[in-house]
Amino acid sequence: SKREKILQKKFFKNGYLIFDIDQKKDLNEIKKKVISLSSEWIEKKKLIKLSKLKKSKLLDEVHKYIDQSELNEFRLYIYNRINQSKSFQKSYYNLGKKYIDMLCGNELVMQKKCNLSIQMPNDDSSLLPLHADVWVGDSEYELVFWLPLVNIYKTKAMYILSPEENKKYSKFFFKFKSIDEIYKKVKKKLKWIKLDYGQGLLFSQNLMHGNIVNLEKETRWSFNCRFKSILSPYRDKELGNFFRPITVRPLTILGMNYEFPNS
Repeated sequence: SKREKILQKKFFKNGYLIFDIDQKKDLNEIKKKVISLSSEWIEKKKLIKLSKLKKSKLLDEVHKYIDQSELNEFRLYIYNRINQSKSFQKSYYNLGKKYIDMLCGNELVMQKKCNLSIQMPNDDSSLLPLHADVWVGDSEYELVFWLPLVNIYKTKAMYILSPEENKKYSKFFFKFKSIDEIYKKVKKKLKWIKLDYGQGLLFSQNLMHGNIVNLEKETRWSFNCRFKSILSPYRDKELGNFFRPITVRPLTILGMNYEFPNS
């Protein structure tokens, strides 16, 4: 359609697409579950009872209740609990389905577990320096669906380098001595992503991206999950051990299982 062509053109130019999530009820249910799990962990560990008012602001203000040394234990607790739910995986895909299908196709595999990132103010233990996932074994055919559970802006956000700039600096990649040297070179070219709660981000992980220390007064919460066409090439992360099929059509299943007669 004309609208799809416009959005695809925008994606090719920027390397990412920001969209408004229509399924607000499903999104709110995910956030509600994360708040519930967070409250459960904090109340059990800290022996305190959070009020309804405190719970409503909990994600932005979670750094008031846990120390940086506890962050990974806290994050893994929520990550493991929420990924145990099959309805979570289904809801997550459905939040971005219209746009994922438009960019990836409609026969898809999905990362088995959605990653959870929690970046508290002034915490340098949760950094992802400038990188492209394809450098470390991810397929160049993957699409990342990045979902914030809070408003993100400035240093509370992530940055990405445009396809044009990536192409330019990739030519000289091996001439740089370190990632820090590349970062200093491209710093002024980076695009900082601003998203409100209720919006999603789709981007190509072939592009350089990352974050820096969160200098804002609020904690950043975001999920990220990878999708790709089931028939596109895989690299280190393969179907079965990292990806699961979610929308495979009958003729693809028949073709995958077909055995030629013995000669």
